[in-house]
Amino acid sequence: MQTTPETKATKLNLKAIKSTPIRTFWISSFAFFLCFFAWFGIVPFMPDVIKDLGLTPSQKWNAVILAVSGTVFARLLIGKLCDKYGPRLCYTWLLTLGAIPVILSGLVQTPLQFLICRLFIGFIGASFVITQVHTSLMFAPNVVGTANATSAGWGNLGGGANRLGMPLIAAAVISFGVAESEAWRYAMVIAGIVCFIMGIVYYFFTQDTPEGNFKNLKEKGKKVPNLKKDQVGFSEAIKDYRVWILFIVYAACFGIELTVYGTMDDYLQNTFQLERVTAGNIVLSFALMNIFARTLGGFFGDKSGKLKGLRGRVIFLAAILTLEGIILSTFSMMTSLTLGVIFLILFSLSVQMAEGATFSVVPFINKKAIGSISGIVGAGGNVGAFLAALLLKSKSAVAEKTAIVESQGLGETAVKVAQSEAAANAVSSGYLVIGFFVVFTGLIALAIRFSIEDEKNAERELKEIRGEFVTVNS
Repeated sequence: MQTTPETKATKLNLKAIKSTPIRTFWISSFAFFLCFFAWFGIVPFMPDVIKDLGLTPSQKWNAVILAVSGTVFARLLIGKLCDKYGPRLCYTWLLTLGAIPVILSGLVQTPLQFLICRLFIGFIGASFVITQVHTSLMFAPNVVGTANATSAGWGNLGGGANRLGMPLIAAAVISFGVAESEAWRYAMVIAGIVCFIMGIVYYFFTQDTPEGNFKNLKEKGKKVPNLKKDQVGFSEAIKDYRVWILFIVYAACFGIELTVYGTMDDYLQNTFQLERVTAGNIVLSFALMNIFARTLGGFFGDKSGKLKGLRGRVIFLAAILTLEGIILSTFSMMTSLTLGVIFLILFSLSVQMAEGATFSVVPFINKKAIGSISGIVGAGGNVGAFLAALLLKSKSAVAEKTAIVESQGLGETAVKVAQSEAAANAVSSGYLVIGFFVVFTGLIALAIRFSIEDEKNAERELKEIRGEFVTVNS
């Protein structure tokens, strides 16, 4: 799609769809939404998958871990590719190729085939990095945190919307005569096809920067963000201690959100004796808070930056991350359902705000390697989810096995009750440990420093953009 050259947007005016930055914001947010929708699309159907494919409890856990693990490598790679080829082509290829394992997951016949598909489906989780790179290239320093957080938060909604959307798709195909036991397969195939179509839309209706695509800018001899000296930029990124602190920070927010989101259904049922539907609705509301919670993190990150410069962004990030850890630790000790739900809501709010605050800092670390840094930090989230899942799995497995052995001979009901209580206690203690880790990470975040020159460059870029903006519209 041909567009006239523009400059970075200094406002997140969602109605200005004709402008390149806002159009890109909407398309990248929706693309991210679809990727998350497909990535976790199988979750509502897991009971059907377990029955259909005969998955063991261990294979079920492995499917969860593999889906997260695949994303780690994809995010590390995609960030550098964005720096070199631009977010437009990277998103196009990710959506079209990523659609393949989504479609194939609806055609699997064995547990091994299913696990392989879950591993490769995790690659579309790298869509987060491209979204953050693209919005970073489209918005000015004064609003980039808000834009990044909002696009990511609305994209994350796909991970909650699939709890409603995928069963609706399944119901629709059943109405056409498809057997109920086969409906989950058709739903996954349809989700994959939609992702593929979105890849085509992304190619024709977006561009890399407000000024044009990387390739065209380079051919015209114009400055290309992140493309010049790409190797040097990536080398600097992996040597910068601040990048690895943010890697840990994102592990302590997004990684923990993924893990808590994935284990909360069973935890609520085992701890508060809730019905599965009730527990699922509570967890769904947790996910839907992404509509505004992550945006708040980016918004207050931008406001803190306006008041205290880049250091202000770091201080806010450290504060909200520490609060997240305290709330999670407190939630882990709740025995009252009412208080438990209140602290779960507070945790959801704080963890998503911490995610938004993280990517209000990322664009200012190194302008030459925004993609590489976004990829490394984004991968940190999945590493955190992987390690947290392993912790909870190991604690729960040992506790449940012990409970089963000790309650043998007391009857099937007594064994199930003992197993449920053991699982709840194990996960509770795991949440407590994770909460302490998050608090510690909040303190570590304060070690992120910016030079006086960094502060001046951020101010200079904003003034230049505002000056161009005035000139263009005068």
